[in-house]
Amino acid sequence: MAEPIMAGPAALRTSPLAHLEERMRAAAVTGTRGVTLAELPFLTMVNVRVDPASAAADRIGRTLGAPLPRRCGDTAASTHRTAVWLGPDEWLVISRADADIVTAELREALQGAPGSVVDVSANRTTLELSGPSAREVLEKGCPLDLHPRVFGPGHAVSTTVGPIAALLWQTDDTPTYRLLPRSSFADYLARWLIDAMTEYGRP
Repeated sequence: MAEPIMAGPAALRTSPLAHLEERMRAAAVTGTRGVTLAELPFLTMVNVRVDPASAAADRIGRTLGAPLPRRCGDTAASTHRTAVWLGPDEWLVISRADADIVTAELREALQGAPGSVVDVSANRTTLELSGPSAREVLEKGCPLDLHPRVFGPGHAVSTTVGPIAALLWQTDDTPTYRLLPRSSFADYLARWLIDAMTEYGRP
């Protein structure tokens, strides 16, 4: 008799917004006023702290395939990874690669120098808001100037949307935005965005 196949921990995960998947899909608006909302669950996120002027920072940049960004709002992307500036000596590395592999590679690059590399993937989830009306939806509750002359693809900053703190990252000119709230606040933010999208589906 064959032994039953046991599901691994990854197969048992439930994302913070799995229960809202259908509501987000139903809220989608098409056409010239279109806007869509979806969760991108289980992205790898690794927090990196290191002196930006150190040899360790250079090694981490080579491991990532792009130098760590040096200014507020900047990101640095390679084929599979993006480093987002969080502070003068702090970055968030976002990837679809396995968290254990990314964390191990960055720790190896640190080589024991002062700093830290910590897997924080479970700390946040990712919402993707996209479409011609995406900027207008965000402007209902985000204090930032999101006009393309100021905020464009590759720009990422910590801000608030409605009452929720989140990392806001614009990924393309559609425009498409990724919002990274703490997992415990993701439900509120998703419902806020769904409500803000409603008027764009009306004639």
